[in-house]
Amino acid sequence: MQTKTLNSQVLAIRNLTLEFRAGDKTVSALRGLDLTLNHGEILAIVGESGSGKSVTGLSLLRLHGKNASLSGEIHFLGTDLLQLSDDEMRQYRGGKIAMIFQEPMTALNPVFTVGFQINEVIKLHGGLSGEAADRRAVELLSKVGIPEPELRLKSYPFQLSGGMRQRILIAMALAASPEILIADEPTTALDVTIQSQILRLLREINETEKTTMIFITHDLGIVAKLAHRVAVMYAGEIVESGTVEEIFSGAKHPYTQALLASVHDAPRGQKLFAIAGSPPPLTQIPAGCAFAPRCTYAEARCREKITVQAAGDRFWRCIRP
Repeated sequence: MQTKTLNSQVLAIRNLTLEFRAGDKTVSALRGLDLTLNHGEILAIVGESGSGKSVTGLSLLRLHGKNASLSGEIHFLGTDLLQLSDDEMRQYRGGKIAMIFQEPMTALNPVFTVGFQINEVIKLHGGLSGEAADRRAVELLSKVGIPEPELRLKSYPFQLSGGMRQRILIAMALAASPEILIADEPTTALDVTIQSQILRLLREINETEKTTMIFITHDLGIVAKLAHRVAVMYAGEIVESGTVEEIFSGAKHPYTQALLASVHDAPRGQKLFAIAGSPPPLTQIPAGCAFAPRCTYAEARCREKITVQAAGDRFWRCIRP
């Protein structure tokens, strides 16, 4: 068994490419993704809708349709997940890498009780059944802050509030004590108060269990409160990455700068900043920098090639220093 120390590398993604075939067209959802994840850290992946955030998380679990082509390398603790058979991958999916989905009412089965669904995960990845599985389920529900956990095991998803359903998904994801927890915008459908509670819960899990997390979001306010590092995505690429402090205090890429400017409060009577234009269709990614058509600093050479600059663990795809 491989031992890990705090900040040792858990995940290394190299040149990950995901394409979907739609008739005679090819949709480039991910384009040469490079990403690393260290033990015990929370990495936030941010960007506009359609930038590739969610498919990145799904690709780590190899949850893509039959019309998809996934290539590159996904090294998880030294094992390339793309080289595993479907049967081998099932041992990793939900066991070593778990995912909290955005909408619990579609992720939970409405015709089975909460207890049944949690016990299925415990049985598959924990090897427990019967009363032992029930005790583990109660323990998990207590850990995620659900009151009267014994009673909630008998409840159906529709009998619970949105916040409780999201906590159920978190409990299921934690059932096998995964190495990596992927949270795909888990607070989007929740009100502000419940959202704060879920974020605090995830932070506590990270701090007490040292669970490594990938947090997918479009909300930079959440990133500032929760994450250690940030990867900014645009049109299927990571255009900038760095620590939260580096990104928020000195963003290098014009897209990152524009995202930050769009969430700042404007004085009364002044319009909020908005990024002009819209992301390119994934079937028509332009040559060079994909953000160039929307960038106020774009030059002719931006439309010809991409320049990658780096400083230590920090990097950005832009010709500007």
